[in-house]
Amino acid sequence: MSDSGGEPSEGAPRNTNTKNYIVGLGLLIAVVLLWTVSSFLTQDMYDDGYQKPFLITYTNTASFVFYLVPYIARRLWADRWGPPKSARSTIIYQPLEQEIDIDAEPAVELMPSSDQIDRPLTMKETARMALGFCFLWFIANWALNAALAYTSVASSTILSGMSGMFTLAVGRMFRVETLTLMKIGAVLTGFVGVILVAISDGSSDDQPDTVGSSIVFKAATSLPVLGDFLALMSAVFYALYVVFLKVQIREESRIDMQLFFGFVGLFNIVLSWPMGVILHLVGMERFEIPSSHNAIVIILLNMLITVSSDYLYVIAMLKTTPLVVTIGLGLTIPVAVIGDYFLGKPAAAQVLAGALLVVMAFIAVGVENAKPSEGSDLLSGDFVDDGRAQRSRVRLEHEDPLENQTEG
Repeated sequence: MSDSGGEPSEGAPRNTNTKNYIVGLGLLIAVVLLWTVSSFLTQDMYDDGYQKPFLITYTNTASFVFYLVPYIARRLWADRWGPPKSARSTIIYQPLEQEIDIDAEPAVELMPSSDQIDRPLTMKETARMALGFCFLWFIANWALNAALAYTSVASSTILSGMSGMFTLAVGRMFRVETLTLMKIGAVLTGFVGVILVAISDGSSDDQPDTVGSSIVFKAATSLPVLGDFLALMSAVFYALYVVFLKVQIREESRIDMQLFFGFVGLFNIVLSWPMGVILHLVGMERFEIPSSHNAIVIILLNMLITVSSDYLYVIAMLKTTPLVVTIGLGLTIPVAVIGDYFLGKPAAAQVLAGALLVVMAFIAVGVENAKPSEGSDLLSGDFVDDGRAQRSRVRLEHEDPLENQTEG
């Protein structure tokens, strides 16, 4: 194939990837705004005395089950008014335009494993993936909410802010992130910004609020290291679940996101409640139905925000990278600073400096990942952010010996 014939074919997928990347950043900004609103609402509920980390996490995750409603409705409509199942089965799979590597050699298309790599996930595969994601997501969110009950807000914020480091490390292990100096610098810059904000917010009387009264709870709260451990665990599990999704799904068009989140909500309702019983029995979190109208409204609003924001969040991650969305979620800090300003609570200079560092870190990672080619990985020199390019090179490498044998 001549160069003149190859040039146009390279531009189309690259322009598509750039467009998807920009859309992903826009969705991420929307998620940041929604999560900031949720944080203000949750803090208001905590100030009123209703602090139930497990119940809040459980109800928020359970709200995902509503995504099964449109899926079931589509299936019922298809069974009643759609084409027969025999005819429907022949049109379930369609080649994904995003997955076509136009500039690859014809030999790549002959690889039988490409269909296994690019085909849409079945309902059984989607359910299996949702089961694994449910536990990772629930533990990450519950641990972060529970950490606030055992340690200071400053310690919890700093340790959970290490999620960027874990995401970069785990993403590099699974070859969905490149390890570059720019990314390392951006992660460290964002972490320093989080530290500045956390230290400014922290104070000597910044102690956790009481959410239990048993001997077990009092023993736990006497050891702030438990809260620090929960915050660190939240950061680790966050990195695990965000990379887990990127590795398993790879492309947004391979999965029915409504079905996926519907299964997550269903598994949460069925499998997570024993944890609440244990927390109630040991006195770490007594089950209490909210008595105030304010708490009920906030719980319902948080459920609504979770249903929409987490859906958009996963799509944003699939259109960008795990590290981009991880650093991007740090933008809740400058957005919260703006919110506090309009609420009559101007931020200190140290907080403004920290927020600025977070913004700089996000811009640096965004620019680095937006490049068609990021540059050499510090460990191997391989470009691993583009899964399709990586798979193409692997296939070609496997076919070189065959071609040599044929020539021989």
